Amino acid sequence: MRELAPKPTPTTLGRMIEVIGLTKSYGDFLAVQNLSFSVRSGEVLGLVGPNGAGKTTTLRCVTGIIPPTRGNVQIAGVDLAADPVAAKRQLAFFPDEPRLFDHLSVWQHLVFTARLYQLKNYEPRAHDLLQRLEMADKEKLMPSELSRGMKQKLALACGLLHEPRVILFDEPLTGLDPAGIRAMKDTMVRLAHEGAAIILSSHLLSLLEEVCSHVLILKNGEKVIDGTLTHIRELYSNGVATTLEDVFFRATEDDPPPLPLPPISPSTAKTGEAATQTTTTFPATSMHAEPPPLPPPPEQNP
Repeated sequence: MRELAPKPTPTTLGRMIEVIGLTKSYGDFLAVQNLSFSVRSGEVLGLVGPNGAGKTTTLRCVTGIIPPTRGNVQIAGVDLAADPVAAKRQLAFFPDEPRLFDHLSVWQHLVFTARLYQLKNYEPRAHDLLQRLEMADKEKLMPSELSRGMKQKLALACGLLHEPRVILFDEPLTGLDPAGIRAMKDTMVRLAHEGAAIILSSHLLSLLEEVCSHVLILKNGEKVIDGTLTHIRELYSNGVATTLEDVFFRATEDDPPPLPLPPISPSTAKTGEAATQTTTTFPATSMHAEPPPLPPPPEQNP
């Protein structure tokens, strides 16, 4: 069985994604409020939050699909608002649902993508991507002949053809089978090792724990916390081993669940055992149980 690649170790290279004071409003509704964060080369940032927290809006603003109301976004040092074409040449965005052309074959998708980016000598890389994604024998197939996982792989091949330095994923495991999930996780980790800066938005907290080096938690369009996965766990642990799921609920819920109990030490176990031995046990009763029968009346002398 193929082993999942180890987690990426962030490099000391510069910031590939720089978001400063990002705000997006729709009329009176603020979808994202004054959000700032950065992602360096080799880092995988997990973007997480409840429904309506502003995750998808953030991704769309960072990729230039929609303009922010206020704030600044830089991709690989290029101002997205000032030079959108140059900035978008550096990035790839993979939404949860792959968007393909019904009347183009697998190979024609790659040819069309290469022409859009004005790539020269793209054929070797295109063949290599298909080989890595286990689609080398499907070049002539149409999208209608592909499974959900194969469509996702084709979208991935098209998005990686121009060798982006910034990559954003929105729920990348949607609809994939176990083999597809393993392949997608392995691909994300490999891309980070190759130097890409990655943002991964997902409700699957276990996925983020496996592949992410950093986490950004949003709530109501605002940043609750961001930092390395280790730092955030320690911040919310209270000295107890904590999962990202524990951190998520404590950070986002108004009435968070209680902290997990610490492990019982031998001395505590002995104390508890002694207490158990001296505890009086009462029979179980119920407010709705049948009352015990009354004693018979005393016999009367005739």
